[in-house]
Amino acid sequence: MSGSDWKQKGKDKAESVLALIPKEWPLEKIPSAEEQRDVTGPYIQQFLSKEEVAITETDAVGIVTKTTAGTWSAVEVAKAFCHRAALAHQLVNCLHEIFFDAAMEDAERADKYLAEHRKPIGPLHGLPVSLKDQFHVKGVDTHMGYVGWIGNFQGKKDTGKEKNYESEMVKELRSLGATLYCKTAVPHTLMCGETINNVIGYCWNPKNRNLSAGGSSGGEGALIGLRGSPVGFGTDIGGSIRIPAAFNGLYGIRPSAGRLPYEGMANSMDGQNSILSVVGPLATTPGALKLLFQGLLSTQPWLHDPLVLELPWRDDAERAISDPLRRFTEQLSFGVMRHDGACAVTPPVARAIDITVHTLQKLGHNVIEWKPSVPHAKITDICTKIWSFDGGADCIADFELSGEEAAPQCLIQKMPQANASDIMAANIEQREAQKEYMEYWNSTAEQSGTGRPVDAVIAPLSPWPAARPAKYTYYGYSVWVNVLDYSAVVIPVTTVDKSVDKKIEDFKALNETDQKTHDSYDPEIYDGAHVSVQLVGRRLQEEKMLALAKYVGEAIHA
Repeated sequence: MSGSDWKQKGKDKAESVLALIPKEWPLEKIPSAEEQRDVTGPYIQQFLSKEEVAITETDAVGIVTKTTAGTWSAVEVAKAFCHRAALAHQLVNCLHEIFFDAAMEDAERADKYLAEHRKPIGPLHGLPVSLKDQFHVKGVDTHMGYVGWIGNFQGKKDTGKEKNYESEMVKELRSLGATLYCKTAVPHTLMCGETINNVIGYCWNPKNRNLSAGGSSGGEGALIGLRGSPVGFGTDIGGSIRIPAAFNGLYGIRPSAGRLPYEGMANSMDGQNSILSVVGPLATTPGALKLLFQGLLSTQPWLHDPLVLELPWRDDAERAISDPLRRFTEQLSFGVMRHDGACAVTPPVARAIDITVHTLQKLGHNVIEWKPSVPHAKITDICTKIWSFDGGADCIADFELSGEEAAPQCLIQKMPQANASDIMAANIEQREAQKEYMEYWNSTAEQSGTGRPVDAVIAPLSPWPAARPAKYTYYGYSVWVNVLDYSAVVIPVTTVDKSVDKKIEDFKALNETDQKTHDSYDPEIYDGAHVSVQLVGRRLQEEKMLALAKYVGEAIHA
């Protein structure tokens, strides 16, 4: 396919999605970032009715409470979110696919079921759920940002799966009563902290359109940030749930591998099993994360996905943090990582960490400095080796289907492939790092003040509140969690204040990346952007981390 051909095919696909927006919903004018930096809140509300605003600014838990009681119909909820999602896409380029008609049919069936049976279909009855464009949904394209995947099944023609195939989690969400209505934008390859491809172009941060919405689940982050979805699902192999959650002021969880089903989803570098991509929700509240997580586990996904552990929801792990019968949570302890030894964070991120630390200390909890014996630079190096096993061959082959050009931000380049001995050596190196880090965590019982190892680590998710386009210089603050397979949640903390978060004038860089990262921060450009932190727990501690997200998040925003 010639250069003009693949460009036209990408353009045609983008226009076909816009053409599916009902004729009364297109915006007359899309303002530039200079004209309107922040398109959240009052800006997008002006295009909605009061009823639509009320519905779309209710969190997932509140929505389900009303749909299961019949206070709101599933149809009116679905229509409100379809409208707001259509507006969001026009403002920030966050959607790959819309299937509003199918969503309305599903919502009508949910209302009919409630009327006939006087009970909801399931715990997600009538809840709109958005999906990253890795999920296969019947009757809907999955192109994952590749022009060569448009109109076929993962770049392969005539597989028999083009129309009716669905990912395992899609089936489970339907069985729980969810309404599926759109798929969200990703960077082609998925290996990027920004969302860019040759179909939608660039996905912008709705809170500050000078900045990226993140990646690779950037469309999810932007859509939920604009309240065009109450909750959605992304994936994370190096930060791809947590980065968009943090950049868009949302809660998000990266669970450990094997907790939620991934079966039947599209992916890049499929078969690389040393660092598994995992699926997890992003939402406006921690309660919404719990609703989705708990609901999915109730379907017993281990019966249909061979990689899911038979590990149902554990109430006791949640109650250890948040017991409604106790007025106060028992004393906890936290580690705090302010610098990973390789790259400094920018002033607003440092302030968000301080806010979190001071909040927990005021509540009577202990915070100690996190000084692991394993250098984080070594962990990042292990990650890079594993991501490079196939020498970029899988992603390059998908670009060659159309002849399209790869975005320069994507972390894929052609290089020699690893042999079996290289892979085995990297796996040993990873396992040894996991063991050493585990023992360091155990050793913190001597400093924590509780007699136990720290309950979680307060850490940056990236050096800045959000990346500027083509300036994502450093991934070390996210990938260590993936290499170690820890469970981690993102908590929104504050927003950038240019009068407070001033640039460090006498900054002394450790290396070239550190300097570039520092240079990319400009208080004027970043003013108003969301700032978040991540809480990192040990492997398979999802219930505990969700409870901590609620406890810490509510304390910060009290």
